[in-house]
Amino acid sequence: MRLITGIDLVEIERLREASERWGARFLQRIFTADELACSGGRPESLAARWAAKEATAKALGLGLCGLGAPAGAIPWRSVEIVKGERGEPLLRLSDVAATRAAELGITTFSISLTHSGGFAAAVVVGIAM
Repeated sequence: MRLITGIDLVEIERLREASERWGARFLQRIFTADELACSGGRPESLAARWAAKEATAKALGLGLCGLGAPAGAIPWRSVEIVKGERGEPLLRLSDVAATRAAELGITTFSISLTHSGGFAAAVVVGIAM
């Protein structure tokens, strides 16, 4: 068994400012409808999900789509963080992200989100057999 990890930290205010400046167009480019619903539009919750997307990309060894992104980068909405039955964060992958996880032999992910003091953080651990 191998553990493959990624971690990221996001300033909540930066996400709040981008959301206020660009509105729904920005949010819908980055987050799925389920993520927007789970977060209730709270900037700290969205920032934690942003951090989880970045942490997942790091664990997978790929970048996220955006300015200067390499070929094969992961589309933002291909990494989705939603709530499980008990309220725990669950990671769902599709497209390039799911393909890369399969290439690495990752069968399960564990994810942890937090926010405090103006920052949101996420840790993602992929378990490969």
